Amino acid sequence: MDPWLLSIFAGLVASGFFIFLSASVGLIAREGATFGSVAFSRLLAVTIGGGLAYGLSRIDYRLLRRYALSFLCAAVLLSLGVFLPGIGIEHGGAKRWVGAFGFTFQPSELLKIAFVVYAAAFFASAKEKVISFSFGLLPLLVLLTFSGGLLLLQPDTDTFAVLFFALTAIFFVAGGRFKQLGILCLTGLIALSVLVAIHPYLKDRFLTFFDPAHDPQGSGYQIQQSLIAIGSGGFFGRGFGQSVQKFSYLPEPIGDSIFAVAAEEFGFVGAVLLVLLFLAFCLRGLRVAANAPDTFARLLVVGIVILIGASACINIASMLGLIPLSGLTLPLVSHGGSALVITLAGAGIVLNISRFEKRIV
Repeated sequence: MDPWLLSIFAGLVASGFFIFLSASVGLIAREGATFGSVAFSRLLAVTIGGGLAYGLSRIDYRLLRRYALSFLCAAVLLSLGVFLPGIGIEHGGAKRWVGAFGFTFQPSELLKIAFVVYAAAFFASAKEKVISFSFGLLPLLVLLTFSGGLLLLQPDTDTFAVLFFALTAIFFVAGGRFKQLGILCLTGLIALSVLVAIHPYLKDRFLTFFDPAHDPQGSGYQIQQSLIAIGSGGFFGRGFGQSVQKFSYLPEPIGDSIFAVAAEEFGFVGAVLLVLLFLAFCLRGLRVAANAPDTFARLLVVGIVILIGASACINIASMLGLIPLSGLTLPLVSHGGSALVITLAGAGIVLNISRFEKRIV
């Protein structure tokens, strides 16, 4: 495997563990959860995800191409389970989880990587015909429409945004033209405008983005507390475990607000190092894609790297107030067993393909 990529990924996993460990103290103090339950759920996710990562790093990655359609169908069926009574779990007005035997799972995480695998397989088979409408832009629009329908019904707008970036990147690397990308972006902006108009929570996010003081005790509360946490960290931070905001102020300190906790405790220096780790992972991953042994491997690595990188970018940017707030968690750092397992599995696939990359002397 690529030793640099493996080292960077290990650094992200280790950093995420310590940041999560500190942030979870705020949850325990606030909601009365036990440290054992929080630690067990994290350890279970790391164990399952690590096992999947190891297994996927050893198998022939071309099997993913052979079973891409079957994998996608299974992920779609599991995603439909969120709407079934007795199986689907609703929280905060969203139906995004399925539960059985005391465990919950978020199918959209599996759905993301299933669409990436299928898109990589399809566009790799299309070859030069990707530049045509019938084998290029039209199939991409079908994939986006289908995935968007499944995710927006839950609703899970943030996950769809990440998948949009990943599928568009696959299409572009496969040979899509800039004119087609322009049409796609224009269509996306129109669709986003419609979604903002019909979904009040999205409208509140944009209003808060343009006016952070808008509804400071409501939709603007999280970004206000996030900026206070990040600003109070200063240059070197308060120190490990010394965050104040995580105890009573930050919503979801182990979820989408965890970057603010990290910035408060480790300061500007620590926050920049975390950002650089994600940037290094993306750049090294794209290097693996550039030297991949075949088109399918190249497109698959690009899709997975963009999934992880876009999620991190959106989460961090929203906590800094650079874009409207999102509900996305920070990959490998935030709480969320489903996301952690699938992210680890995706990294295992990238590491697998790095074993076959064309070496440059």
